[in-house]
Amino acid sequence: MFTLKRETPMGRSGTILTPHGDLRTPAFLPVATAGAMKGLTHEDLLSLGADILLCNTYHLILYPGSHAIEMAGGLHHFLSWEKPILTDSGGFQVFSLRKLRRLDRDAVTFTSPRDGSLLTLTPEDAMQMQHALGADIIMCLDECPPSTASRKEIEKAVERTLRWALLCKKEHERRKKKSQRSAHSFPLLFSVVQGGLDHTLRRKCAEELIAIGFDGYAVGGLAVGESEEEMLDVLRTVCPLLPEARPRYLMGVGVIEQLEKCVALGIDMFDCVLPMRIGRHGTVLLSDGSSLRITNAEFKDAHVAIDGDSPCPEGRKYLRSFLHHLVKTGERLGETIACKQNMAVTLEAMRKLRDKIISPT
Repeated sequence: MFTLKRETPMGRSGTILTPHGDLRTPAFLPVATAGAMKGLTHEDLLSLGADILLCNTYHLILYPGSHAIEMAGGLHHFLSWEKPILTDSGGFQVFSLRKLRRLDRDAVTFTSPRDGSLLTLTPEDAMQMQHALGADIIMCLDECPPSTASRKEIEKAVERTLRWALLCKKEHERRKKKSQRSAHSFPLLFSVVQGGLDHTLRRKCAEELIAIGFDGYAVGGLAVGESEEEMLDVLRTVCPLLPEARPRYLMGVGVIEQLEKCVALGIDMFDCVLPMRIGRHGTVLLSDGSSLRITNAEFKDAHVAIDGDSPCPEGRKYLRSFLHHLVKTGERLGETIACKQNMAVTLEAMRKLRDKIISPT
């Protein structure tokens, strides 16, 4: 399941065993929401060193539907991706689509942004759909309140998250008992620690989830408007509570400097759309830790490589002036180059951090 290989002041390094291969940690998960990343092929991601994809259950069940993907042979066959896949449960959409959903004790009902139809999602549904997709790591359905919500609202979200986690675990175990698959070929189930910025609620949520018992523990509801120090302070409370022999996953964080700080606090896994999103809008990450806004006029005549030390060939090959031209004229290739550069830099930063933990000298 999870083998912790080394722990240093810089963080932990280990390996998560999944049905589709081993995931080395600390790891960054590229977000292929509906199964793909805008402008990048799966071959691009493999060439950059990606070991896993994150796909979103909510978007996949809207279209083409979990049944269609199951009939295709599962998500791996559908996507032609042979490495591990983690599926989010749809819990973040409970947060991000607040105007399109209704919550009750046992389910969340969404109004589809595609066609206006209603979609009801229970904890058991979340398990059934993720099992049908065939992911390697699946997530409990949770409620993710805004970090600025009132304590009463966050307290209700924690109670709902705990109730849903128990129901997810029961359904997951029921399926495991009925399955003829070996334990190694069965997906890992992660729960999500919620509680906003309230450390008492975070502690309560973590302790009760640990009592239920899961294959891994995510920390959700952060990187949604709070300060960096507030986020780190929550991790200082939560991480020491989580079992050492289980992976720890911080959802939604992708700023490289923050990744390093969070790894030092004991986090093993991250995901974020940030590298791709800012790339599509003209911000390019560089291998020296800096960034540039390629749309600025100063780059019109900058006839030098985008990043001479780039971990991806496009960054070393193409000129900043050319990328400026592509982005300013709306050529899709510009987005592709910027996004590939950003993903390469992010994955390389994580690889270097992993190497430093394993061999600090």
